[in-house]
Amino acid sequence: MIFYLNGIFVGLLILANIVAVKLFSIGNFAILPAAVIIYIFTYPLIDVIVEVYGKKEARRTVQAGLIMQILALIFITITIHLPAAPVFKEQSSFETILNGSFRVIIASLISYAVSQNLDVFVFNKLKSAHGQKKLWLRNNASTMLSQLIDTTIFITIAFYGTMPIAVLGSLILTQYIFKFFAAILTTPLVYLLVHLIRKKESQERVHPLQKEA
Repeated sequence: MIFYLNGIFVGLLILANIVAVKLFSIGNFAILPAAVIIYIFTYPLIDVIVEVYGKKEARRTVQAGLIMQILALIFITITIHLPAAPVFKEQSSFETILNGSFRVIIASLISYAVSQNLDVFVFNKLKSAHGQKKLWLRNNASTMLSQLIDTTIFITIAFYGTMPIAVLGSLILTQYIFKFFAAILTTPLVYLLVHLIRKKESQERVHPLQKEA
């Protein structure tokens, strides 16, 4: 199951980076990048990996995600600079969608590396304290703290100096409020995945013993 979780996690990261250029609004409350709809699901996945497979495996997943984002950036840059065929009339649109600014890309990579590793650290600490009890607490506490750090680092690095401090603060606050409630709403998903994985792995351990008997 760990291979499926790793694949989904990395896939969501790449997909989030691709759709990040799209902005959407929630009434008059906030304007958010479309990536946030996808990215919020990476934290529950990491929490599930820590819960079932441990801190070391979760850190490997985070590292794999970082490596794949860098590789995606390299290959996307290469494809953008390939000479467009005469029949391809959408080169400017292609560049607009895929060619993010260097500053935004750096902000994204740094905020990802810091926040995801923090999520693993906090979740593992709480798990060491509570065992298998209070999964809801370590899931929400680690995710909410990590999302706050992620949002603050990303917006600060990406936009500091381009807009007033008050506007930066407003962006951080509105995005974090969205992520805060998203963390609560994804808690049942964490319980479901942990239950299904433990059930499946328990069955896999029993079946070989039955065959030997």
